[in-house]
Amino acid sequence: MPQRHLSPSDRGQATITDIRAMRLDSGFCLVRIDTDAGVSGYGECGDLDGDLVRASILTHAKGGARLPHLQLVGKDPLDIGVHHHNMFYAYRQRPSHMMVCSGLDMALWDLAGKLLGQPVHKLLGGAFRSEIELYSHCPHFDLTDAGAWRDAAADLKSDPHGFKTFKVDIHDAIGISMQEYVPSLSPGDIRRIRRSYELAREHLGEDIDIIVHCHNELDAPSAIAVAEAVEAIRPIYFEDPLQPGFSENWVALRKTTRIPIMTGENIELPEQALPFLQTQAVDCLQPDIVNSGGITGTKAIADLAALYRTPITLHNVSGLLLNAASQQLAAAIFDCPRIECTRRATSLEWASPNPLLIRDGRMAISTAPGLGVDLHHDWLDVHRYPGERGWA
Repeated sequence: MPQRHLSPSDRGQATITDIRAMRLDSGFCLVRIDTDAGVSGYGECGDLDGDLVRASILTHAKGGARLPHLQLVGKDPLDIGVHHHNMFYAYRQRPSHMMVCSGLDMALWDLAGKLLGQPVHKLLGGAFRSEIELYSHCPHFDLTDAGAWRDAAADLKSDPHGFKTFKVDIHDAIGISMQEYVPSLSPGDIRRIRRSYELAREHLGEDIDIIVHCHNELDAPSAIAVAEAVEAIRPIYFEDPLQPGFSENWVALRKTTRIPIMTGENIELPEQALPFLQTQAVDCLQPDIVNSGGITGTKAIADLAALYRTPITLHNVSGLLLNAASQQLAAAIFDCPRIECTRRATSLEWASPNPLLIRDGRMAISTAPGLGVDLHHDWLDVHRYPGERGWA
């Protein structure tokens, strides 16, 4: 069936006919929502098993659960608010289902933009900016090694994307694995952390901003000690030092340090963001569209944060569709100074050509319909995860 664009007056003239998933050999799992208008929308739901995603789709989107009236198939794809409520609130979610439903929400917005011939940011209320500042990642090495820092700094500064801000991970300073749960740091650990970030500032210079990056592994005394150890280098953010959910530990940390605190990549929906805002425990929220409730749920977090004058950055370490969705949502958020972006973003081959335009550390906001990604289906088919059957 040939693709056609629908005008707003065509609401109700397209119907969802099928929902499919396919995992790539990179691990990223994509979802696809088809309609009888011959237009499909695409989303991304993180590094999940394809069969798990298909089972979740059966439960939450195709009416295979005990609540068949919540299914998406047979419904108007433009009723995104209704679908978001049914996926995230009318049926109890588990973490993997949260990611799947977030991917489906992303696909619904992509589909709506294609049906209406508009970029997603236009459907969200318009763009506050035509490009968005980015931050990226320092490579992993012994951060206490001055020689290694010299080489790493030269590499980061020569990156063709021109990033001006980098995350530097504390686990590389103390010699543990990423996300290894080590809540209590020793005085020796703190000294290594202090030295590591002093070297980071020395070699990156004053023109590069630094994010002190944790993975929710510390207890409050250790987080307070790390904040004191790195304060002299004036990091732009102290990210995810404490457990993902809200507790009084976040308030205690806020009261003991002057450096900006950021968290949020594991926050689900606005109700989990609310206590951080009410207590002014953090200076910035960093939700992830795949983890936080899709574009709809993350926009709700941003709208809530706006009431507290708290800026939003977007966590984004996934594939091409999450990059595209993040820039579209970031454009429509007034107080969104920057978003995350991996150094490999423009080399992802899901589309030909890759639509992401990054220059001088900033990503241009696409004005193409939907998420602005024309997927390269032949490439996707060749790069299926072992055992995947294609779109199924």
